[in-house]
Amino acid sequence: MSWLSRLFGGDTAPKPGRVDYVTEARALERHGDLDAALTSYRLALRDAPDDTDILQAMAITYSRTNRPEEAMRCYRRALDVDRRLAGAHYGLAFLLLKRQEVAAAADHLRAFLADPPADAGAAAHVQHAEATLRSLEAGGAPT
Repeated sequence: MSWLSRLFGGDTAPKPGRVDYVTEARALERHGDLDAALTSYRLALRDAPDDTDILQAMAITYSRTNRPEEAMRCYRRALDVDRRLAGAHYGLAFLLLKRQEVAAAADHLRAFLADPPADAGAAAHVQHAEATLRSLEAGGAPT
């Protein structure tokens, strides 16, 4: 299982008698209905407003629907709850780079690399973050 899979596999069990909005959202994503998935994630947040797994899943879905502002807002909210979230730092860094906010992006890459995921599935992300940060620190274009 990759680190991203584990990142979103946290305890998001629904309360008894409630719809499992997270499972519903993931199923909708698999079927390509990203806007409906976002609605389900929003409903899930009503029950668990500080659930970083939901916030990060929403951020990724917002990114996939070309809504970077909403994605950044979700990543930032997740980081407000837990400053150590590697996935949120990584995702936010690359969204900031797209906006040419190089210093802020470099800060998030450093935070990601300070405590990177250790599993094999994360190796490519760690290498990409390292290469991008080296390029930014050398004054070059991001990779």
